[in-house]
Amino acid sequence: MERGNDAARNPTSPLKNPLMDLLHAVRSSGSISGAAKSLALSYRHVWGELRRWETALGEPLIIWEKGQAARLTPFADKLLWAERQAQARLAPQISALQAELEKTFALAFEPDRHVLTLYASHDDALVSLREHAAQQHLHLDMRFCGSVDAIRALNEGRCTVAGFHAPMRPPADSLVARTYKPLLRTGRHKIIGFASRQQGLIVAPGNPLGLTQWSDLLRPGLRLANRTLGTGTRLLLDDWLRRQGLDGHALIGYDQTEPSHAAVATRIASGQADVALGIASAAHMHGLGFVPLLQENYWLVCLKSALDTPAVQALRALVGSYTWAQQLLHHSGYSAHSHPGQVQSLKAQLPWWA
Repeated sequence: MERGNDAARNPTSPLKNPLMDLLHAVRSSGSISGAAKSLALSYRHVWGELRRWETALGEPLIIWEKGQAARLTPFADKLLWAERQAQARLAPQISALQAELEKTFALAFEPDRHVLTLYASHDDALVSLREHAAQQHLHLDMRFCGSVDAIRALNEGRCTVAGFHAPMRPPADSLVARTYKPLLRTGRHKIIGFASRQQGLIVAPGNPLGLTQWSDLLRPGLRLANRTLGTGTRLLLDDWLRRQGLDGHALIGYDQTEPSHAAVATRIASGQADVALGIASAAHMHGLGFVPLLQENYWLVCLKSALDTPAVQALRALVGSYTWAQQLLHHSGYSAHSHPGQVQSLKAQLPWWA
């Protein structure tokens, strides 16, 4: 089974475990000596630690064959995938905690820095935007949640800006339109162009099952990794099912949900599922295949009363800058919005208001 790309492991993750670091190093280098070198440790120390862990766990971790490259046992492989899945599932909570700490320090030590609270649907480009904004004296206090939950947070006063996504031209009677329409009001809300991105099927490397279209999700025995209720991606899937006259019972794994694109990609990479609906960048990050199904807009939205505040103006200038447009190109499946950073007409861009 293809085991994905070890680069998907984030070396800066706050969740560190010495055993997992050892196993990742052995897998990447194919030898104990190579693992020791990559970790800046002695061969004797790495060998001793692996033996100690094998004794403690009561299971072999390394296939020790003289003259052969060091390989992980199936048990060690399972440990690594369990750790990677935990990392992906906890990423939103860890991100929220980091944002809270960064906000505290920004307010305490940099009184001139703009601070903007942003609730948003999970998006890889937004993570990069937060890092880019920090260099421009704009701190984005970013919390990831579903698109629907993000707009609700905006309407309840828990954030200044929300991020959500929708297909380019969803029908007025679609579940997407009927879900967003009560949450957004012309005259009260202002939407800002951010990016366009691809949604599609995240599949195993090389797409061994030959999945090419929505209807392939109905193949007998196909296992789905689904997104949680309230996310824009879940809306897309539920809308497609409704149009086929079906519900979630038609799909194996429909109730097996994950909080982010990275988490469903991890399920595919570990062999726990065959397919997931998600974004291209998540598939690329985990060394997986991707079948594009639709192009969608990712929008930022704020209340009209906040549009001219210094923090929102700084955000709009950043999103509309040339440097950010160039940085966005590094993300697989993304392209610049036609009018990045500019205020767009709700009726023109979300045609179900017409």
